[in-house]
Amino acid sequence: MIPRELFSKIRHIEIRTKGLVNDVFGGEYHSAFKGRGIEFSEVRPYQIGDDVRTIDWNVSARTGETYVKLYEEEREQTLVLAVDVSGSERFGTGGVEKREMAAELCAVLAFSAVRNNDKVGLLLFSDQVERFVPPKKGRRHVLRIVRDVFAHEPQAAGTRITAALDHLLHVLRRRAIVVVISDFFDRDYERKLRALSARHDVVAVHLRDPREVELPNVGLLTLRDAESGRPVLVDTGSRAAREAFAQQAEARQAEIEAALRSARVDMVRVQTDEDYVEPLVGFFRQRNRAA
Repeated sequence: MIPRELFSKIRHIEIRTKGLVNDVFGGEYHSAFKGRGIEFSEVRPYQIGDDVRTIDWNVSARTGETYVKLYEEEREQTLVLAVDVSGSERFGTGGVEKREMAAELCAVLAFSAVRNNDKVGLLLFSDQVERFVPPKKGRRHVLRIVRDVFAHEPQAAGTRITAALDHLLHVLRRRAIVVVISDFFDRDYERKLRALSARHDVVAVHLRDPREVELPNVGLLTLRDAESGRPVLVDTGSRAAREAFAQQAEARQAEIEAALRSARVDMVRVQTDEDYVEPLVGFFRQRNRAA
């Protein structure tokens, strides 16, 4: 049975994200992720302006009138959400943890998918595959996915993105849309990510907290690595220390972007202290223009 507090969170996310899907994301998702191709739909009488290459000569010969073939997009697709549930995803200084942000992003993307008659699956990972939910359709399935992102207690605190990528390469037989939601506190995953992107449409959503980018001036501060548990004492009153921290964060961001470019994967950056709507819509529209 779902605890009342968790049920309330899931219900709030459902209401908020379904409104966003109806008003904003449903059509943007459809445009950004094209179907696998086109398939024959029906025939209708020829009209002035129709492309003569679409004439169905067999039907035209049988009826004595000119008919053309109509085609429609072969729409049904599979969306798989690969979500990082390692220790660092529990971090959040703006009132929202990265994991909570991930759950809401999953809801938006999953409801957009089922609105377009697509299937949705979920993979939760730390330094191992924690859970895999096979793709299905429907509202109840989406709510299960959101619940799992919120409620799953990971068996490990570390991050190993290649574990998730290996699993997806093994289980996904047909081309799918794969969205990897993580802070990407990991290395040496480019080769596997490139292999996955060669077979599937892969998008990376990079989650960041503002305190992972810039330290406030609050004097001595003990920072603890969420994955290793190792504490580090930092004098945030030192300008040099704050600048060194910011430079390290900038270098880490550049490293992540280089890895994703190398793997030919598009990236959306989302911060826990900002609304995700603008960066996500911007990504969808940019992708649609590039298509």
